[in-house]
Amino acid sequence: MIRFHNGKVLTFEHGAEIAECEVWTDGGEICYVGPKRDDDPDFEREIDLKGDLLMPGFKNAHTHSGMTFLRSLADDMPLDKWLSEQVWPHEARLSPDGLYVMTYLAVMEYLTSGITACFDMYFHNDAFVKACVDSGFRAVLCGDMNNFDRDYHELEAKFLRYNSTHELISYHMGFHAEYTTSIERMEYVASLVEKYKTPMFVHSSETKGEVLGCVERYGVTPTALFEKLGMYNYGGGGFHCVHMSEEDIEIFKKRGLWVVLNPSSNLKLASGIAPTARFLKEGIGIAIGTDGAGSNNALDMFREMYLVTALAKYRENDASAVDANEVLKMACVGGARAMGLHDCDGISVGKRADLVVINLRRPNMRPINNITKNVVYSGSKENVRLTMVNGKILYENGEFYIGEDAEKIYAEADKVMETIIG
Repeated sequence: MIRFHNGKVLTFEHGAEIAECEVWTDGGEICYVGPKRDDDPDFEREIDLKGDLLMPGFKNAHTHSGMTFLRSLADDMPLDKWLSEQVWPHEARLSPDGLYVMTYLAVMEYLTSGITACFDMYFHNDAFVKACVDSGFRAVLCGDMNNFDRDYHELEAKFLRYNSTHELISYHMGFHAEYTTSIERMEYVASLVEKYKTPMFVHSSETKGEVLGCVERYGVTPTALFEKLGMYNYGGGGFHCVHMSEEDIEIFKKRGLWVVLNPSSNLKLASGIAPTARFLKEGIGIAIGTDGAGSNNALDMFREMYLVTALAKYRENDASAVDANEVLKMACVGGARAMGLHDCDGISVGKRADLVVINLRRPNMRPINNITKNVVYSGSKENVRLTMVNGKILYENGEFYIGEDAEKIYAEADKVMETIIG
């Protein structure tokens, strides 16, 4: 058992209210939340928070972890050329062993940003899963099927296999995007959604060109097409959702779908600014993702949170739009629920011990006027003191406890790049 004491706790049981209490973990679970007790058991470790903030870890609700190999390799290009001229040709040279190393690198970066789980869409899934399990990191895979797959029927096998592989791993039905997937293959996805009565996630409405192309091909927007095919009968959502029509928004509202915002990537690729304030007004669930390191280029939840609220204020010409506390909830609670991690969405007895300690004893956190809003507006990776996943401390005070030496991962990542670009 591990005891966190002498600090502040954000449970999300009562909104953004900060509590003065202790939190105990037992194995991978939270077993006690409350005041100091006289019957303290023998703890494996007692962590004095020294006034710092304990909160649920951030959930990176859309990413491509293995794309760390593309960081700053394909910059300053529009999305279509970025994909066709840089991403896809280089990805063809990325081996499973290479992806394993690059996923490990991504996990390290997630941990330094207080991220305790990711929603990953990429290939070489076995290598990705092995890296997450070996490092102790929680991950939800999303189906990435598209026209490049030789046998698209593997999607069903992956859905069944990865939902029974390991306690840290799960899998959601999905495919890459309308513009990379034939109608035959999309209909196959829809059939699996109906067969397993499961949510479905997909890149959707990221650019104006994508939406206009879909309208030209099918006479409707991507969201309307997915709805027409029955893909959203059991929930799910879309990644990006920048260019949404009134009908699209109504479908998301009616079906209880999740919008996953990716502001840094959308800005860097000049895709646009999502109507976040409108989503909130309509009661649509919102989560936040970083997207991959090829288009971001950092896997940093602090930067994403700041941009979610700042861009919404700019878009609405309203400084009160999209309150920072709502954004913090998106990053912690919304992400967990969108990913199906309902036992990771807060701090209470029985929830998974996926936690982060935010160091409030840094200049950017002082004075302590409003802790939660300060995390969003002033916080940075500098403030991540500790990251715990499933009851295990994987990162603390700049050190990693992930089964591999950090310097070894850096060296192996350099070797992978030699095989890709020479």
